[in-house]
Amino acid sequence: MSRKKVYVTRMIPNEGIDKLRKFFDVEVNELDRELTYQELKEKIKGKDGILCLLSDTIDGELMDVEPKVKIFANYAVGYNNMDVEAAKERNIYLSNTPGILTDATADLAWALIFATARRLTEGDRYVRAGKFKRWSPKLLLGRDITGKTLGIIGAGRIGQAVARRGKAFNMQILYYNRSRKKDFEVETDAQYVPLEELLGKSDFISLHTPLTKETTHLISDKEFKVMKDTAILINTARGPVVDEKALVKALKNKEIWGAGLDVYENEPQVEEELKTLDNVVLCPHIGSATYETRMKMAVMAADNIIAALHGKVPPNCITL
Repeated sequence: MSRKKVYVTRMIPNEGIDKLRKFFDVEVNELDRELTYQELKEKIKGKDGILCLLSDTIDGELMDVEPKVKIFANYAVGYNNMDVEAAKERNIYLSNTPGILTDATADLAWALIFATARRLTEGDRYVRAGKFKRWSPKLLLGRDITGKTLGIIGAGRIGQAVARRGKAFNMQILYYNRSRKKDFEVETDAQYVPLEELLGKSDFISLHTPLTKETTHLISDKEFKVMKDTAILINTARGPVVDEKALVKALKNKEIWGAGLDVYENEPQVEEELKTLDNVVLCPHIGSATYETRMKMAVMAADNIIAALHGKVPPNCITL
């Protein structure tokens, strides 16, 4: 009996690939780039399962290319690249990798908080350029973190993890979410407030919402005008949650003090003016980029495919 075939759209840690190869014939895209949509269409022909990335568009047209495909397993916790309804109509499983990214992404959000508030990237460039000649009382003054107010927009796993870290710095926690999280409130003394109140009172605003029609440009001109001029915005969620052109204006006009970004509205393209501003820290979507986390993601995605191709429901199915 011939083995089923799996296609992996990018090189991922070997632990996931090796696990798949125990059961299936596995082909991996070894190019150091994502495939075009047309290339992906060609590659999935004859395959039974696909391990894909957030950068791959998984829509109904793609699903119709190969009727044998039983599962598209996202190597990501998010799945805004996937047409969930189209998959349900075709009885195709979609899956993701929830939970295991939480701590790594929360840590990265905090790295951005520190880097932006204490102007670390500016300081690094200053030293490398040979400008550091002596200590100065007003050199690269930043903002305090301890004892300030942290606003969390989107209190899922990652948002809550960011808030817990904030408690170690004696921060007041405000949060806005589609629904209240009573256990979270008890654990962290977090206060559930309307979005506008959170924006107006927070010193640090950290975004953790999924990308939906409702959250696209959730933060734009109106919201920046509500924020303190000393506020710092952190985005490790999805780029389009923030209107980047409005963000540029807010940073240039000093409507807010700074921003730390790991994701972008038109990723991988970045609004050009952002690159020219000193009061923004830019990272290349590395929220989950630790050896340990990426390995666990690979294994989880592989487990989802193994289950689906053995006639079982994937453990992290998003189409039930």
